[in-house]
Amino acid sequence: MFKTILIILVVIIAGILIYASTKPDTFSVTRKLVIKASPDVLFTEINDFHRWKSWSPWEAKDPAMVRTFSGPVAGVGTVYEWNGNNNVGQGRMEIIESNTPQKIAIKLDFIKPIEGHNTAVFTFSPTADGTLVNWEMYGKNSFIGKLMSVFMDMDKMIGTDFEAGLANLKKISETKAQ
Repeated sequence: MFKTILIILVVIIAGILIYASTKPDTFSVTRKLVIKASPDVLFTEINDFHRWKSWSPWEAKDPAMVRTFSGPVAGVGTVYEWNGNNNVGQGRMEIIESNTPQKIAIKLDFIKPIEGHNTAVFTFSPTADGTLVNWEMYGKNSFIGKLMSVFMDMDKMIGTDFEAGLANLKKISETKAQ
C-alpha cells in the first residue's frame, strides 16, 4: 500500500515537472489605460524614480521599505534600489532608455525572494481623450517561473499591480493636468 502511494506521488510530481517544462521560455505582462493628461506629464512621473512613491502599487505594500537612489535625478542612468518585506522583496531598477515623451525602458533586477532579470517599458501615445499609457514587463521564464505558473496566474498577479499603479498614476496625473 505504501509503495503504491509513493509511486502515485512520484508520477504526479513527475507529471507536474514535465508540464512545467512545456511552458513558454519567455513571459510578458501588459496593461493599458487612457489618462486625461499630456504625455509630458505622465512621462515626468515615471522618468523620475523619486516620484514613484506617489503612484507605484508596491510602495504601499511596505511603508518601511528601504529605498536608495543613485545616478541622475531622472532619465537614463537613474537607479532605484529597494529592500523590503516579503511583499516587495529586494531589487534594483535602472532607466536604460528615456525618449521624451514617448518611451521609458527600465532594467529590473529582482534579488529576493526569487532572482529575476526583466525589462519594463512604458509607452505614451496621445489620443483624443488624453494619453494611452502602456505598461509592459517581459523577460525570460526560468524553470522556477514555469513551475510557479502551473499553480498561479502570474499575468493576473502582476497585472493586478499594474492596474493599481495605472489607476494611481491616473489620479495624480489628472489632478496635475487640471
